[in-house]
Amino acid sequence: MSNDNNPTWILSGFGDEIDPDPKIQAAVMLALGAKHIEVRSAWGTNVVELDDAQLAELKSILDEAGLKVSAVASPIGKVDVSLPAEHEVTRLRRIIAVAKVLDTRYIRMFSYFRAEDQSPVDIRDAVMERMVLLAAEAERAGVILIHENEKDIYGDTPERVLDLLETVNSPALRAAWDNANFVQVGVKPYTDAYAMLRPYLEYLQVKDAIAGSGEVVPTGRGDGQLVETLTALSQDGYTGFASLSRTWLHSMNWAVSPVPRPLARQPARSARQLTPSASRFLRTKPSGGVRSGTPPLVFCATSNLTFL
Repeated sequence: MSNDNNPTWILSGFGDEIDPDPKIQAAVMLALGAKHIEVRSAWGTNVVELDDAQLAELKSILDEAGLKVSAVASPIGKVDVSLPAEHEVTRLRRIIAVAKVLDTRYIRMFSYFRAEDQSPVDIRDAVMERMVLLAAEAERAGVILIHENEKDIYGDTPERVLDLLETVNSPALRAAWDNANFVQVGVKPYTDAYAMLRPYLEYLQVKDAIAGSGEVVPTGRGDGQLVETLTALSQDGYTGFASLSRTWLHSMNWAVSPVPRPLARQPARSARQLTPSASRFLRTKPSGGVRSGTPPLVFCATSNLTFL
């Protein structure tokens, strides 16, 4: 977790929510003004399954585009807890190798699904056993696991996320904050979770959802308490990644077939489709950073245009 009196939030986003082709992913992220990308898959293949040749090609593409990797969005822990503990340890070792090649210290991960007839209490001990092993592996490798509060895993509520973090008690395990996922389990993110989890918050996922239905919607149009959360993060001095979800990209009317449409005539209209209540806290910078602050600035699709 980073803090600063004049914080800058670094723009990133899931590349594979743009297109399976990493060249197109890179082109769109650069058009957004980003200098970072979150890598989950390339050419339709999850990062844990990329062979060495594919990984080297991916690294070459990103280097040529001038993009750095904010995090590897791994599937670690997104499996049933009944699998042997070694199953995910083995996969994590491969993901760590991927992270080293892509030059990032962050690995997104999860805390296990359970059978329909099991409760979170039923699987707690098995989850903790596995998370301790994973955190120890990460600590030895010098990487940080950022736990996403995905619906239906053990750590999907603030209380169970805190339980994970306190029980494992490792500097290699921190929280990736996802407002939308909290909404989907009936949590008011800022009201119910922020103060509890802020000491562990290492990575910000920019996403929103509607309470009740759980529908993921453009950021600021749901019940994720984005204004309260972003205000608090700004005041707390959070300086880290702000990783965009597919709803931000969809709001900008991307037409990616086979390459992004020129943006010169689009950004003003596209930017204003995002709700000012949330986007006023974000401002693109030529360096690819996102400045947190109080002016009513609207996030826009290019790094050299800012709409007041």
